[in-house]
Amino acid sequence: MARPAVILVGADKGGVGKTTVARTLLDYFGAHQIPTRAFDTESPRGTLKRFHPAATEIVDVTAVGDQMKIFDTLGSAAARVTVIDVRAGLLSPTLQALNDIGFLESAKKGQIAFAVFHILGPSIASLQEIAETSRFVGDASYFLVKNFINNTTFFEWDPATYNSYFKEIKGAQEITIPKLNEMACEQVEVASVPYVSFVASKNAKGEAANYSFVLRGYVRHWLGQVWSEYDRVKLIDLVAPRMESSYRQAAG
Repeated sequence: MARPAVILVGADKGGVGKTTVARTLLDYFGAHQIPTRAFDTESPRGTLKRFHPAATEIVDVTAVGDQMKIFDTLGSAAARVTVIDVRAGLLSPTLQALNDIGFLESAKKGQIAFAVFHILGPSIASLQEIAETSRFVGDASYFLVKNFINNTTFFEWDPATYNSYFKEIKGAQEITIPKLNEMACEQVEVASVPYVSFVASKNAKGEAANYSFVLRGYVRHWLGQVWSEYDRVKLIDLVAPRMESSYRQAAG
């Protein structure tokens, strides 16, 4: 049986677009026909669940009972990949909890594929989170994600500062999420559907919708750029190496 994979998407700072990244991940794995489930820790609101209701469950990741829902079912769940959208301010506490329950040790032994998508903000405080999380990630696949949701700059004016923090974690990789056209972004929000559904002009019930051809084009182009980043870091190979091989053969 293939080992389960867990992807933690988070940051201790808010407003950096964590849920946006989680949504693109669910679309990406869905396009590759990899069974995926998600846990939305924005309790009780559940922003991720609004866009992916069938695949997402809202949990309180600080509660032991909800931790059991997530991690006691990794081996028995039909989904091969578990995406956890961590509420702002809970990345470090969540990693601490994973350390306490022995999850990180299991990942270190190769029993679980584990990746952290750390969504960065433009402040020094955001960079300082890297030092905090580096104590826990160990051998996990660690991705520093620059999400340009608000025309953000990520210390391009001071690369030495950025690099000094980036080097805190051995083997860390960068992922760049470009900015989506603002009107297209707003229309997807209003539609409350996955990005791939918006591109296909399907509503939440899977029925034909009348979304703008132009805005669908912007989303399609943007999503392609995001997925190219996931291809570049070999994300499929991380969570499902056999499927990656099959996918490449089919594409060829």
